[in-house]
Amino acid sequence: MVQHSILVVEDDKEIATILVKFLRERDYQVTWASTGNEGWEDFKSGKYDMAIIDLMLPGMDGFTLCQNIRWSSQIPMLILSARHEEDDKVRGLKIGADDYMTKPFSLRELGARVESQLRRYGRYQEEIHHEDMLEYDGGLTIYPEKKEVILNSNSISLTSKEFSLLLLFCQNPQHAFTKKELYEHIWQQQEVSGNNTVTVHIKSLRDKLKDPLKNPLFIQTLWGQGYRFVGVPKK
Repeated sequence: MVQHSILVVEDDKEIATILVKFLRERDYQVTWASTGNEGWEDFKSGKYDMAIIDLMLPGMDGFTLCQNIRWSSQIPMLILSARHEEDDKVRGLKIGADDYMTKPFSLRELGARVESQLRRYGRYQEEIHHEDMLEYDGGLTIYPEKKEVILNSNSISLTSKEFSLLLLFCQNPQHAFTKKELYEHIWQQQEVSGNNTVTVHIKSLRDKLKDPLKNPLFIQTLWGQGYRFVGVPKK
């Protein structure tokens, strides 16, 4: 039997202790983080099949954490929150959460929802092929695992940040990213006024991809908004 790995991000120690004990008794491998930033670091350094996230977290809030995880992964996410407002539920689901439970909650119901989400994710994993490469019109090929990028049969050298930007774009085609979102997601720091780090890296990435600004094949500038990936997958 495969042991599923679950990330629990909950700042209330009493609730977290109950959750972790309940899930481990059901043979899940559980990692607990008490802040949003800690949860994001755990997610990036580990491999998880599901995340259970509280909204009201110190540091990075639950909404931002869910958004960061969804930009990088399709694992199921279940939000736990003491907030009952409909707007919070709608916002959570819109940014990529798969389910939402309000506190206090039934452990029995939580267990059933966890099982349901993991079954659904398992079927999803079986239906898709693991992408060992991404190909686009214009001669661009990306190997995510090897962190290798080929343009018209030639290997191009990207910095770690440039590659992270490109992969984030490819994993979220047509999504309009603001400079603030890109900076805070890739650099993991709060953006400050006048920071042109993202602009410089996007320009360098474009130059290496030989991507024209006016008629882009891959990265489009949305003036006054940010950037989005417009690459066409090769059939």
